[in-house]
Amino acid sequence: MTRTASAFWLNESGNGEVRRVALAEPGPGEVEVRTLFSGVSRGTETLVFRGGVPENQYSVMRAPFQEGDFPWPVKYGYLNVGVVEHGPERLRGRTVFCLYPHQTRYVVPESAVTPVPDGVPAARAVLAGTVETAVNAVWDARPLVGDRIAVVGGGMVGSSITAVLATFPGARVELVDADPARESTARALGVGFALPDDALDGCDLVFHASATEAGLTTALNLLAPEGRVVELSWYGDRKISVPLGEFFHSRRLTIRSSQVGAVGRPDRTYAERMAVALDLLADDRFDALITGHSAFEELPDVMPGLADGAIPALCHRIDYGRGHVPE
Repeated sequence: MTRTASAFWLNESGNGEVRRVALAEPGPGEVEVRTLFSGVSRGTETLVFRGGVPENQYSVMRAPFQEGDFPWPVKYGYLNVGVVEHGPERLRGRTVFCLYPHQTRYVVPESAVTPVPDGVPAARAVLAGTVETAVNAVWDARPLVGDRIAVVGGGMVGSSITAVLATFPGARVELVDADPARESTARALGVGFALPDDALDGCDLVFHASATEAGLTTALNLLAPEGRVVELSWYGDRKISVPLGEFFHSRRLTIRSSQVGAVGRPDRTYAERMAVALDLLADDRFDALITGHSAFEELPDVMPGLADGAIPALCHRIDYGRGHVPE
């Protein structure tokens, strides 16, 4: 009898469904994972949900275990934590993280999973994929002891960067966002908060993650001479203006991109970067980034609310019961 699992698929803009999908038998070098939790990274996943991926970025935006093609139908996602139920003895019974979509069970190469450290709760480990992006951004930026740092945009990526930098030696770290509600996130992470017009300037380094034209302008305005903006925003199919007049040249400012597709240090591998992200998640302050949770079966109703802002969220956790058994 064919074994199956349940997976969340996007069919068209604003429409998703839970489907039964075939589940292969694990072969040599493969593991079967029963999902405990997955996470919806609101920025990227709702962009996909709305069909906002530009055609010339279809290949770049593919998730590692995506099925289907943009714009639809597509099975998309990359924050998955589960338990290995079949595989090599060293992994059997271990809680692991995998860049896999929202699905109750799945079979992948054993190299695709990373064991979650004992000190990291499985429910928090869903943040690993986004914290990995934050680690990469910090590696790209190479901050120095005592730097004055701002993070503009308190969404999932910006808050993850803020959490990583919160204990950086001697640094002044401020989270900047147009939404006053983000102050509670900053407070939980132990850093300062400001609305854009009240932010501290004279920054050596600004991370921009608001995905707005106004946010990028704010980031540049906050820089001291020779300061740098590290741009992490994904604008999808939108075109934005960058203010390169006024003081951009006289202050000798720099804008550089950071994208998780390439490792920000030549001496580290993808696996090592993920291991660093998971180790950082032993800090319980990261719990502030998980702002809600729902059952897997509710995803078709939850995703539209996340996409249109009716459900405010940084990372929205999806919980899986133990009853999902292959047929």
